[in-house]
Amino acid sequence: MRTEEYIPKRVKELCSKHKVSKYRLAQLTDMSQTALANIMNKKSIPTVPTLERICDAFGISIAQFFAGDGMRPDLTDEQEELLEIWDDLSADERRILMNFVRTLKK
Repeated sequence: MRTEEYIPKRVKELCSKHKVSKYRLAQLTDMSQTALANIMNKKSIPTVPTLERICDAFGISIAQFFAGDGMRPDLTDEQEELLEIWDDLSADERRILMNFVRTLKK
């Protein structure tokens, strides 16, 4: 699949998976709804910085964006397990977990 076809499809998949509306994604990325609609309707291809903002909104890397669901490049089995657990957490649970993990680094 070509990039100009893959990117809109992948953004739609991520919105559906994370139950994020186009309006909410616009808020999370600080982009206009029109700009997002143009990407999702294959009228424009996002720049790398724009794609990074979209990935940040979903908590994934650009490599994960292009690898697709269930495929996380260059991770150990333990890292993959952690990310699978992370994917199933709510926003509040993620915040709590991150606070806990940060205390372990001190």
